[in-house]
Amino acid sequence: MVNKNYSNKGKPNDKVLDSVIKTASKEINIYLDQKYTQGEIREELYRDAKKNVIPNIIKWLEDENIARISPNFRFGIKKAIEAKRWEDLIYAFLDKIAFGTAGIRGIATFTEEELRKLALEGINTKILKGPNTINEIVFLLVSAGVANYAAKKNLTSIVIGYDSRIKGEVFAQLIAKIFLAKELKVYLFDEASPYPEVNFAVPFLKADLGITISASHNDKRYNGYKISSNTGAGLSIWERNYIYNNFIKNISTDELKLRRFKESEKEKLVFLGGAKPLEGEDYYGRKLIDIHKYHREHIKKFIMDKKMLERWARRVNVGYSAYHGSGRKTVPQLLKELGLSNLKIIHSLDELNGMFPCFLLKQQPDPGDPLAAQIAVDEFKKEYGNKAFKELDILIGTDPDADRVGLIVKIPPEQQRAYKEIIKTSEYVKIPGSKKRSDYSWILLESDIIWPILLWYRLEKEKEQNEGRIPDLDKKFIVLNHLTTDTIVKLAQKYGLGVIKTWVGFAIISDAIERVWRGEKLSNEAYPELVFETFGMTKKRSINIGAMEQSSGFSILGSPPLVGERLGENGHIRDKDGTFAAILLAELAAYTKSEGKTIMELVDEKLYLDPDIGCFITYFESLPYWGQYEGPTGMSKKINILKNADDVREKIKKGEKVSLAGLKVISTEVYKTGKYDEIHRWKGFPDEGIRFYFDKERNNHFTIRPSGTSHCLRIHVQLKAENVNKDNLLRKKIETLKKAMVVVKEARKMFKEI
Repeated sequence: MVNKNYSNKGKPNDKVLDSVIKTASKEINIYLDQKYTQGEIREELYRDAKKNVIPNIIKWLEDENIARISPNFRFGIKKAIEAKRWEDLIYAFLDKIAFGTAGIRGIATFTEEELRKLALEGINTKILKGPNTINEIVFLLVSAGVANYAAKKNLTSIVIGYDSRIKGEVFAQLIAKIFLAKELKVYLFDEASPYPEVNFAVPFLKADLGITISASHNDKRYNGYKISSNTGAGLSIWERNYIYNNFIKNISTDELKLRRFKESEKEKLVFLGGAKPLEGEDYYGRKLIDIHKYHREHIKKFIMDKKMLERWARRVNVGYSAYHGSGRKTVPQLLKELGLSNLKIIHSLDELNGMFPCFLLKQQPDPGDPLAAQIAVDEFKKEYGNKAFKELDILIGTDPDADRVGLIVKIPPEQQRAYKEIIKTSEYVKIPGSKKRSDYSWILLESDIIWPILLWYRLEKEKEQNEGRIPDLDKKFIVLNHLTTDTIVKLAQKYGLGVIKTWVGFAIISDAIERVWRGEKLSNEAYPELVFETFGMTKKRSINIGAMEQSSGFSILGSPPLVGERLGENGHIRDKDGTFAAILLAELAAYTKSEGKTIMELVDEKLYLDPDIGCFITYFESLPYWGQYEGPTGMSKKINILKNADDVREKIKKGEKVSLAGLKVISTEVYKTGKYDEIHRWKGFPDEGIRFYFDKERNNHFTIRPSGTSHCLRIHVQLKAENVNKDNLLRKKIETLKKAMVVVKEARKMFKEI
């Protein structure tokens, strides 16, 4: 029964709330029973939903602290019950939102209508909120827990930033007030800025923690809360679990005390931004630090050949898409400062707008997504015309928080007809209302191609500048995750670099590098929750010259930090940075221009046709392509698909023959670290995937893996084309990529996804 204290003016009274709770209790239980009987909800989810949902709804409704901070949240619950949104209510109140790869991330609004209300009416609007969605209460509870952790560890300062998500600035200012109330010094960005800049500011300012309000590349319904350590790296698995279990999991709303900016001590609040205050912004008489300049100057140190870039920069035609995100100022400013003045910004994608108006509700503004690339190309042509697009050398994109980069390049004319065969829109990825593609002069180059050719360029420049040798070669190494192409491994081995393969996530990559700096010997046996495998990692290895992931992330961490420093010596931030990668790729484009080649021609020549490296072709698809497996039925479907994949793995172990696209599976492996067992109610949940190998050399395989940033699955394929030469390379690339697509299609059927 609800407490009898809800009759304040403007609030539902106790009788109304009692009535809607009775309705919800009855109807949600009927809904769960039906879905369970129909086999759409797994037993463990059904059982927990029956146990948790209604008590959690009542707990929130009875909490006067929540009502004080969010006066209209009860109306949001009431409206959802009246609208019979049982699936959404179960989703919102089944659990507390869990920590993922980079913090917490989840749905902020379920529908386009709710998103518009949030944008127009603010965070106190009457929409559905709960402990398993992103809202001001969840943000404040997490922040109170983080602040208590800071107090326990004697941490005294924090950097807070945000991207272009709806009401990101309001959320950032709100959590700043709780940290001020907890006596921490707050460095607060004055506008939407790249997440990587937060991760630069933390070590630069010698702060203790960083928080960014962002959902990265997720669709417009989402928001999130990324936590960075004092080095600017994402929290390690151990730190994350320690903070959540000891300070966040059982935090009380009684701890949600705020302090207004004007009431805080002057030295406790400092703003971060540019050289001048923004017009119309209130800085409360506090100091403003030009962090943008320091960040840009730091990035420019990583240009390999400044003289070449000076000569060729003006001849490179560059397009840029911010995808409505926070890279909109940083990337163009950096390009211009480096002389890349022939820059065309796509203005329809440049506005800071978390509604992402060029994208449908469940489409992701991900620069590594071919359909986001299609949107960018179409918008570029609308603004500048076909002729200007033909003259482009590259089109760079960054996601809303600018930690990921995408690169659109031109296909050489003699290859366009062949590529037309594979750039057809899949039945899984059609944009509603989209027109058939007619221009096959361009392609989104995946990260599995971008990173190895960028690494090749930087290694060759080192040789060129040092009389044909690479300085400290025996100390240098790279790190990539286990889903990233083996092209990089073969390239590294050819040049004599050490290689570490980790599990997915830049926090894990950074943790691995930190351990190498400390002299630890890494292996899967020693660190099964961190390392997949290593190659050539001798005791001398200490200089990281590349950290990269298939999911469009890149950085360089350098050597161990000097005394008193937190960034590695000659290193960039300890997380991925799309603004940083964009500049390095622009330099690569200038180099190819100077050589009279395209980037694709360079890839063919230096990677695919090199017998020491080989022609590795990769392909992946997300399941589902749009959106996620949401709610109890969605989560059940996701788990069922993985269970089916695991069943296939067990059958293969017992001798059953399985083939996909004519390729026989000869072995399998399951990768699990335990980090997501609880949320999936599955002991031994394969959080790092299930892999199926087609050959003993382990060059050919596919992996199904649950995402750590969203409730979806991804199937990754790697195949190596054999007997490749200059005459048959194009045909081999196309044939192998087609086969990879068939592998995915047949895997989806085998795992009963379709």
